[in-house]
Amino acid sequence: MDQFDRHILSYLQTDARMTAEKLSTLVGLSPAAVQKRVKKLRDSRVIQREIAVLDPERLGQKVTIVVEVNLSRETVDILDAFKRRMREAPEVQQCYYTTGEVDFILVVVVKDISEYEAFTHKYFFSMPQVEKFKSSVVMDRVKAELSIRVFE
Repeated sequence: MDQFDRHILSYLQTDARMTAEKLSTLVGLSPAAVQKRVKKLRDSRVIQREIAVLDPERLGQKVTIVVEVNLSRETVDILDAFKRRMREAPEVQQCYYTTGEVDFILVVVVKDISEYEAFTHKYFFSMPQVEKFKSSVVMDRVKAELSIRVFE
């Protein structure tokens, strides 16, 4: 990956719908060269997905909660089952298996606290492997991005 690829990735992180023509003027390559590079970045899975970033509040999802989860045991089957359930839960925006004092850190987005309570019953209280969880309600979404630094 060279500097042209890094520039292309940087621009695509801000607008994945940017045309090859627009990218070509920004990075100094022909549109055809940009298209080839973008295809190669997609094929090699450097670009995993291209998505629309939605405003949760405009969609009625007004409450974001950061949740720390501890499991009673960390066996492969218990970990895999929990990971699978979190992948399937539409309320879970992000899920991280972590080291340290907690096993998982989740970002959960819901309409209101009663919806979060229903979520906890469905995904935590119904799983005997969940030993405990701690919830922190987000007061202000200061920064919420998935972009990564492409330049060293």
